[in-house]
Amino acid sequence: MTTRESTPSDTQADSPGSARTGPNWGRRISLIAWLGFLGLFAAVARTDLDPRVANPNVEGRPRPVGFLTGFDHWQVIPQVGALIMVVVLTIVFIRGWRKNPGSPVLLMVLVTTLIVWQDPIMNWSPYAVYNPMLLHWPESWPLIMMSPTVEPWIVFGYVTFYFGPYFPAIWILRKMQAKRGPQAFVTRHPLISLGALVLVIGFIFDAILEISLVRTGLYIYSQAIPFGTLFPGTTFQFPLIWESLSVTFVMIPAAILVYRDDTGKSVAEKLAAKAKLFPTKPVLGTFLVMFAIINVSYFAYGGWFWAIKASGLATSVACPWPYPEAKVFDPQGYYEKAGAGGPFSVGKWSTWQYALPNGRPDVSPPPPGQGACAPENPHG
Repeated sequence: MTTRESTPSDTQADSPGSARTGPNWGRRISLIAWLGFLGLFAAVARTDLDPRVANPNVEGRPRPVGFLTGFDHWQVIPQVGALIMVVVLTIVFIRGWRKNPGSPVLLMVLVTTLIVWQDPIMNWSPYAVYNPMLLHWPESWPLIMMSPTVEPWIVFGYVTFYFGPYFPAIWILRKMQAKRGPQAFVTRHPLISLGALVLVIGFIFDAILEISLVRTGLYIYSQAIPFGTLFPGTTFQFPLIWESLSVTFVMIPAAILVYRDDTGKSVAEKLAAKAKLFPTKPVLGTFLVMFAIINVSYFAYGGWFWAIKASGLATSVACPWPYPEAKVFDPQGYYEKAGAGGPFSVGKWSTWQYALPNGRPDVSPPPPGQGACAPENPHG
């Protein structure tokens, strides 16, 4: 391996040696599909809650806990930011693709956007409960109903989260390779080195970002393992070790797959060629390799938290429950044991998925006013 990437060719046609004479229907269909998807969300998006999720005993959106400041409109900021991000990234992607079609970096931008289809499952898995006031999909839709409360708009910005750490990591790696020479470890083992850099950068990036978002009330982790969790037992608890480590399960392969060696080919391109996946359409083959690996990696993230669910070790509940307009998400009864008032919701996949074949167990709540989550408790 040399210390720098070869410059890729300006274009990568699916059929080398043949010039395209007609319109590129693939690009047009993809753009129409993307705009149609965004249009569908604009048509069905809501802030009201479905009866399946809503607490019928509460009017309005009271908040029993103070967020970062007295500012009442924190949730506007990430939603507007997500809208700007989607517009900018769409424009950048189109311009970049016209200049360098088939770019592995652009393909990964696409892939780490498309994995959003898994987000409802990946909210269910780590007990990630979003603020119900966020603009969201209808809660009664299949797959969407996997989210403990709502499935919001802001997840369209996944690409910057899961693929973002690649860019500082590859910059640092190239600097280290140039400085230390061809015999250095970072030059002889670039993929290991890149993965290690993404692990560190991604862990720090996720911790800073998520602690800030939890503190401003965008979402909470309603249950967590006490060990390795910051501020356990409070509304703002954050499973630092468990979450910030596991998100790198996606970040690391995303970075490695786009790494180009001295041949100018990315890891994903080489894997597609080795598998002889659509050999006459190498861009499609590369995309499918990326899509398969990143989706499996994301499932690994979910599997990590599923194991935590099934173990019953996530005993620390976020008190007080900060979204009274929604039922308390309590599939294992821990909130009720802590004195929370309810009503309670178990959501979907609430039996064998929690190692509870008979569903939510019967719980004996503490006397009124007792328990960490009791409304009368100064900490609840």
